[in-house]
Amino acid sequence: MKDKFLSFSEGGFTLPQEEVLELKSKQQQLTIGIPKEVLLQEKRIGLVPDAVNLLTNHGHNVIVQSGVGDVINFTDKEYSECGASIVDTAKEVYKADIILKVSPPNSEEIELMGKNQTLISALQLKIQNPTFFQNLIDKKITAIAYDYIQDEDGIFPVVRSMSEIAGNASILIASECLSNLNNGKGLLMGGVAGVSTTDVVILGAGTVGEFAARSAIGLGASVKIFDKSLSKLRRLQDTLNTRVDMNTINPKALEKSVRRADVVIGAIRSRDERTPCLISEDMVKLMKPGSVVVDVSIDRGGCVETSEITSHKNPTFIKHGVIHYCVPNIPSRVARTASFSLSNIFSSLLLDIGQYGGVNKIIFNKPNIGQGAYIINGKLVNKGIADWFNLPYQSSNLL
Repeated sequence: MKDKFLSFSEGGFTLPQEEVLELKSKQQQLTIGIPKEVLLQEKRIGLVPDAVNLLTNHGHNVIVQSGVGDVINFTDKEYSECGASIVDTAKEVYKADIILKVSPPNSEEIELMGKNQTLISALQLKIQNPTFFQNLIDKKITAIAYDYIQDEDGIFPVVRSMSEIAGNASILIASECLSNLNNGKGLLMGGVAGVSTTDVVILGAGTVGEFAARSAIGLGASVKIFDKSLSKLRRLQDTLNTRVDMNTINPKALEKSVRRADVVIGAIRSRDERTPCLISEDMVKLMKPGSVVVDVSIDRGGCVETSEITSHKNPTFIKHGVIHYCVPNIPSRVARTASFSLSNIFSSLLLDIGQYGGVNKIIFNKPNIGQGAYIINGKLVNKGIADWFNLPYQSSNLL
């Protein structure tokens, strides 16, 4: 009988044990700093006054540099009335526990940071160098790239939100460029009764392509969409709820469509590599004089061979008679809308950080947020960055 009992317990059946309940983390009061953006083309801000009001009502402190919202018509008074502390210099802002920026900090800004602070900003890996990461490591910073954070559904909320804006804006930009005032063909996007509609070709059936198509269809344009993925094309066809000419990428069919197009929107995105070049210079030469190319993919190299990076100040150039608009960071063109969109995401993230009891606890307890962390307490935990820049790497599991 004793032997039977032993074998029974060894098989994994034991006496009932008391249930151990997980203790909830104590909510932490956060101090969040919002400095002015120093990058010339960056006009977006991380938190609008309404979001500041939400955070301060939950017991958090927000420090805002004076003039942070001037470009998009938010006054210091609005921030102050919502509970923010207004300071004159960036040095005072960088005393906060958490620094929230839209663009990544430069070396001067990192110099202002203290030990063991948290940085939440874009990563923009393609423009960084080893010194950027080493400076953050030396200060034992915890750095989170907001564009790598996922939500509960596996969607990158910031990337999707900015892609929606870029898609909508690309059609409005093309419409402006078609005007005679901008040396365009003098076409009205969509046309009127008795006049042929404007032909729009969209490369890419992702989020940018979807919202570009929605805007173009809404204005009455004739739309053709190209993508290498048949499943993406099917999904987009169902989403748009209207018949649109969907095509897999075939060089001959693409050349024929581009030749007839009044507008070409480049919305191809490659997650880790350079965007493939789908429209050659010879194809651009065949386009109608005064037609427009808006290459939204330019931040990853562009999908049109003749594309060259331009700025918001000088956004267009003409090559082979075709107007090219190749500005990275299109959402900054409509910075107030983009700031509201970002603010909705960041305010929710910061509230979660407070409820979980701090940045480190949320990194290790919510993997969808933790995957955005590339430096934790001065340890580089992103293997891709470590390999790219030949820096020492440590797995976050070991922390």
